[in-house]
Amino acid sequence: MRIIPAVFFVLILASSCISNKRITYLQNLTDSTSYDLEEFIPYAEVDYEYVLQPFDMVEIDFASSDEELTEAFTFQNTTTGVGVGGAGGGGQGSDPLYFRGYKIDQNGEVEVPKLGKTKIAGLTEEEAKTIIQEKINEFFKEEVYVKLRIAGIRYTTLGEFNSVGVQIIYKNRATIFDALANSGETTLLGKKDQLFIIRQYDGGTKIHQINLNDRALLASPFYFIQPNDILYMEPMKIRQIGTADNLTASLALFAGLLASTLLIINLVTGGN
Repeated sequence: MRIIPAVFFVLILASSCISNKRITYLQNLTDSTSYDLEEFIPYAEVDYEYVLQPFDMVEIDFASSDEELTEAFTFQNTTTGVGVGGAGGGGQGSDPLYFRGYKIDQNGEVEVPKLGKTKIAGLTEEEAKTIIQEKINEFFKEEVYVKLRIAGIRYTTLGEFNSVGVQIIYKNRATIFDALANSGETTLLGKKDQLFIIRQYDGGTKIHQINLNDRALLASPFYFIQPNDILYMEPMKIRQIGTADNLTASLALFAGLLASTLLIINLVTGGN
């Protein structure tokens, strides 16, 4: 009779274990293209180019051999061309570009001192830069250089991430693994083979699903994240067994249940 609780414990323990295949990144899966170590993997060709959206933050700088020419086109108490680090920085702390960047309003327009409002939503960075360049050329005969770019890559993490919320990476380009590292990695119980990317396109939104376990991801068009991406990862069904977030805590819980069960059986049978 004492064998029954032990068997029950073994079954629970077996069901609570997580296979390495479910949590290991970049495997050569049998149903995907195989890539060997040190093999060159070219990036996927992607036709899509990010277009500016309402409520995006953009950085616009003006440069000229004569600084007085551009002084009127910059905000007071800001420094044109102040660099923002190329390393990732999460959504913690203040965002300097929130205070000195230019916000695209709900109508898709950005307001620059002296130039007034200019609609740039729906345009790429290069197209928006050309529009601003043409407007400022109306003021000067001298050449004034315009630099316009997205103020970092903002994205959102939801679900089984150790840090959920809006994240920021101060780079022009970032991979999905940059995004994972920047958000504190995924939890042990995250379904790494089912990461959903909710991505904005010009005129709508699409949901994509990628497999972080698959080495073929390196050649996928979703290897690089885009501004305003939403990353959502569901939990494994193992969470239904208990509320523990790691295997050690689960084992302690099951061991306690087993000890209690054996004690009750021992009392009922009188120790015989």
